[in-house]
Amino acid sequence: MSGPAENAADGGRAEPIHGPAGRTLYAVLWVLSRTLGVALFGYRVRFAAPLPAQGGLLVLSTHQSHLDPLLVGLALDRRISSLARSSLYAFGPFAAAIRALDAVPIDRNASMVQALKAVIARLERGAAVLIFPEGTRTTDGRMGEVRPGFALMARKAGVPIVPVAIVGAYECWPRTSLLPGPGRIRLEFGRLIPAAEIARLDEREILERCTAQIRELDANARRLRDGRGAT
Repeated sequence: MSGPAENAADGGRAEPIHGPAGRTLYAVLWVLSRTLGVALFGYRVRFAAPLPAQGGLLVLSTHQSHLDPLLVGLALDRRISSLARSSLYAFGPFAAAIRALDAVPIDRNASMVQALKAVIARLERGAAVLIFPEGTRTTDGRMGEVRPGFALMARKAGVPIVPVAIVGAYECWPRTSLLPGPGRIRLEFGRLIPAAEIARLDEREILERCTAQIRELDANARRLRDGRGAT
């Protein structure tokens, strides 16, 4: 899974499963994954303030590993959509699982406009959607350049943004490793940027504000993970 900066969508036609089977599967996977996350990765999360329990929400996260969509999803009390390559829907059982986890199908061969429309449509229906504005996983554990596409999504959908930094996931599962290993993972969620404030800012201002906030969260998460305290 990766950010819309490098992908395009098929319009989001594969809808999440919200019936009893989907809710049960989601709950089972959440509990199992949370337990394994704490046991294997020392998983810890901190929020600057409570997040809205409903309504469209754009979650903007740094991207360290394949674990990231799961790590962010485990932190929230509400369901969250993330982006999944449309090819992952080819295998029936796995397709059912990622639909239950509210994945947004993305086709790498389609256009960027379709990707934006798929995410905006999901936000307008009141979903929380996770994107990785760096566009790809880090190659060295450090935060990369934040790309601006998310600002248009938030403005068009009229939703708030919450930034989050993930640290430690790269060390647990770097791009060069086939499987993850044990480690210490920490997530830092920043303060919500309200939709009304997003509407007053232009896309450059949104990019600059979110980039600065994510960099601060990243630095604090590293200090806390290493036992040095946050600023």
